[in-house]
Amino acid sequence: MAGVTGRLVRGWCPRAVRRLSLLLTSILQCLSFTFLPVAKFTQPFSSLQVPAQLHMSKTAMGASQKDFESAMNQVKLLEKDPGNEVKLKLYALYKQATEGPCSTPKPGVFDLINKAKWDAWNALGNLPKETARQNYVDLVSGLSSSSDSSSQVKPEADREQAGYETLVMTSEDGITKIMLNRPTKMNALTTQMYQEIMLALEAASKDDSTITVLTGNGSYFSSGNDLTNFTHISPDEIEEKARRGAILLRDFVGCFIDFPKPLVAAVNGPAVGISVTILRLFDLVYASDRATFHTPFSHLGQTPEGCSSYTFPKLMGPGKAAEMLIFGKKLTAAEACAQGLVTEVFPDSTFQKEVWTRLKAYSKLPRNAFHCYDTDKGRGIVLSGDNFKEEDGPYLPSTVIPESRPCVFQNR
Repeated sequence: MAGVTGRLVRGWCPRAVRRLSLLLTSILQCLSFTFLPVAKFTQPFSSLQVPAQLHMSKTAMGASQKDFESAMNQVKLLEKDPGNEVKLKLYALYKQATEGPCSTPKPGVFDLINKAKWDAWNALGNLPKETARQNYVDLVSGLSSSSDSSSQVKPEADREQAGYETLVMTSEDGITKIMLNRPTKMNALTTQMYQEIMLALEAASKDDSTITVLTGNGSYFSSGNDLTNFTHISPDEIEEKARRGAILLRDFVGCFIDFPKPLVAAVNGPAVGISVTILRLFDLVYASDRATFHTPFSHLGQTPEGCSSYTFPKLMGPGKAAEMLIFGKKLTAAEACAQGLVTEVFPDSTFQKEVWTRLKAYSKLPRNAFHCYDTDKGRGIVLSGDNFKEEDGPYLPSTVIPESRPCVFQNR
């Protein structure tokens, strides 16, 4: 389902797949804290739902010292890594509860790990020790509850499709879900991940589901390319690596262009780089209000990919597209929705429930009542007609179907 977009870009081959993730993002991925209340985690993290606000309130009396000590012990028993963002919150609350407001000198600008910890603690300001202690207890309680109920987030084991190391692919209620599953690395895309996504899309195109959904596990949708894609390359391998990378990227984007079913992105958190630029190739893009959309290509000396140099100006106009793709403006979910990149924004606290309730309703539509089709107007959904012929596709009247990109259709 390419149409104009597919035909214009199918022959386009980027110079190389060499775009890098943001430096700070990559460093935060490697953070490891060794302070008392956070244990050393060794097992993979499964999507944990934790309170979104650091300053949590509670009407009851503040937590006692005994409750606080019990919470510290619970942290040590957690089997799943809660991620660096939560670790920073735990660190800050622990320091605030035991020492009060931050009074230590600010680390140097290049001491990124200690600076991140200092910033988290300093952000609490004059929060009373008692409140910090209560918030710490509440946060740990939320982590423990999420860990215990992880089966609510993870699909039924008997519905999972095996064979993927970086994804979780499930099929249920007429929906095939492809979930990026490297949460501790902010779902950064490795070469293996690119290949597995292509395999998953191919499998989804042939199964009996009505809708296919791409989403992320953890706090990020995806932080873009993983830096390990570009390491351990000797000088005499650079040209060949660039050639293979260009082919991989072209095939990867082509899988989205050619996908024959409605394709939905459930953007559960921040999206960076190629995880943003391919969104125009989806039929629906639902986003949490916590999501952001960032394409820092110029800052990294790179060029846009995923057909975005064509699709973004068509979608939001040349000026707004240039702000994103050339000048690296980061959009909030609301801004992305206003520009047409996102279909609808949901509160983060109800994002999963609302999105999946809606998608389950859509999945009950007759599967053969619509399919995606190539026209000169681009990829779109075609509603079946009794006398519809595929060669008539380019001449069908066009419209904009709510919650979708421009489509063509024929009335029954």
